[in-house]
Amino acid sequence: MTTQPVSPASDSLFLQHILGSSNKKNPTVPLLEEIDRCGSINQAAKTVGISYKAAWEKIENLNNLSSEPLLRRQVGGSGGGGTVLTEAGHAFLQRARTLQREFTSFLNFFYFSPDEAFNTLKTLRRIEMKISARNVWLGNVAKIEKGAVNSVVTVALKEQDTIVSVITDNSVQRLGLEIGSEVLAIVKAPSVMLALEVDRNKISARNILEGTVNRIVPGVVNDEVIIDLAGGNTVTSILTSESVKRLGLKEGMPVAAVIKASDVLLAVA
Repeated sequence: MTTQPVSPASDSLFLQHILGSSNKKNPTVPLLEEIDRCGSINQAAKTVGISYKAAWEKIENLNNLSSEPLLRRQVGGSGGGGTVLTEAGHAFLQRARTLQREFTSFLNFFYFSPDEAFNTLKTLRRIEMKISARNVWLGNVAKIEKGAVNSVVTVALKEQDTIVSVITDNSVQRLGLEIGSEVLAIVKAPSVMLALEVDRNKISARNILEGTVNRIVPGVVNDEVIIDLAGGNTVTSILTSESVKRLGLKEGMPVAAVIKASDVLLAVA
């Protein structure tokens, strides 16, 4: 099949991820509101009551699951730089506040019509997805190349970023994939290899995502490396501390994330 224009990803999977169904208050919206107010992720995390690392992970999840980046870094200036919401970020906050008001209405619905509300809630729970993989990106199917057994599915992420997955033809049919379908691309962090220089003609992996090192979270044996892509997504890789030292990885360095197409799982809601 040939490539066709891809429409922007809708908010459906994105908002579903944000809402969840936990009885604990989700700090995502307050975190964005605090960042908008003070321009500092560190200060916003303290105000909301979560760690700086947890705040960053939530922000990265948001950016990977939204159709446009929600935050933008500002460098320098009289305030020494910081983080601000993009136009898409402000629009999301507005939608989230509306959604919270609607949720309050749902609670009233639950109080006065508990049986009907409970059945609705069970349906929502069935479609909720929780997953341990660090890399989950929202995108649209841009191309499907069918083979005798497997299909090669190209998924368009934000901006120019794309990721390729190899799955069975049966999986394509079972998921109902077609050009333009909204889909989640999922990759476990240990499956993301890193390289400083990659010759695309001399490597078998289909996915080479180029970006810069955002930060490195050291561990006892393994380190977590978070990479910013040009389109606004982030990629998380877990590799040995020795490998990080051997590559000389540091914040701000250009690096390529190398992912085998067979390691990219696809999911739909």
